[in-house]
Amino acid sequence: MKRRDFCTTGAALAAAGLGLPTLAQAETKWDFATAYPAINFHSKNNQQFVDDVAAATKGALKIQPHFGASLFKMPEIKRAVQTGNAQMGEFFLVSFQNESQIFGADGLPFLAKDYDDAFKLYQAQKPFLEAALDKANQVLLYSVAWPPQNIYSTKPINSAADLKGLKWRVYSPTTARIGELVGATPVTIQEAELAQALATGVIEGLITSSATGADNKLYEHLKYFYEVQAWIPKNAVTVNKKAFSALPKAEQDAVRQAAAAAEKRGWESSREVNTRSIETLKKGGMQVLAPSDQLKADLVKVGEVVTKEWVEKAGADGKALLDAYNKSK
Repeated sequence: MKRRDFCTTGAALAAAGLGLPTLAQAETKWDFATAYPAINFHSKNNQQFVDDVAAATKGALKIQPHFGASLFKMPEIKRAVQTGNAQMGEFFLVSFQNESQIFGADGLPFLAKDYDDAFKLYQAQKPFLEAALDKANQVLLYSVAWPPQNIYSTKPINSAADLKGLKWRVYSPTTARIGELVGATPVTIQEAELAQALATGVIEGLITSSATGADNKLYEHLKYFYEVQAWIPKNAVTVNKKAFSALPKAEQDAVRQAAAAAEKRGWESSREVNTRSIETLKKGGMQVLAPSDQLKADLVKVGEVVTKEWVEKAGADGKALLDAYNKSK
């Protein structure tokens, strides 16, 4: 919701009526819903964005971040921004692939092999992403990549056959489909519930980033980490379109400038966090291993199936997106 300080606004109106100078500027307050703990690098980046906006607008726009799914759970955040129950939100794009295939582009296995490729894919995806979000009453402010997604397991994984029957955490249609293709048992678990699921044996393996592994101390429950670098997914930070449009032009510009800085800073931080997080996993006792040639070959085959299926569902927009990406490489 958008709130204005009644006393301040009243004082300003009274001053105007008496021909006196305005005493203070009206204040706009936004709620910013996110699902990650304050220690996460995305959350730290978001906090810096909030601070930058406050400084640039001289306090006229105050954004209150709510970390750790304290305002809405991850699956609820996109909808909350769309309806205006939260003015801003951060969500994991690939989790909403069922709403629009465009959201799942950066979750296609082995399409982007490194950060440079991932950023080129984002540039190809961006116009389609903005259009999809506009239909959902949202404006894309910035999008930041997670570190590459890798396999964690309670047991050695030397081929896709070793994943058969494994209780496999899924967080998106793609991870669920991969689980199906390798014969794993998919279990939907959000990050906030990850530690408990591992402690109780609800899951035995997953694909996720080094950062998620370090933040959630996965080395306390899982022994093996395979650097398959399957894909490099992103979070999106969006704002309710009506709330953004209601801002004065100067404040809109301040938000846009802070968002551009946050995106650049976030991608740089992701690279740094990946290196640090892998070291944290090693220090925690996890075996950090390169995948076997057989495992890599098996996963590439799975990736080809998933990408083919995605293109069929995404239609002309999906083909145009991939064509633009392939031309950029």
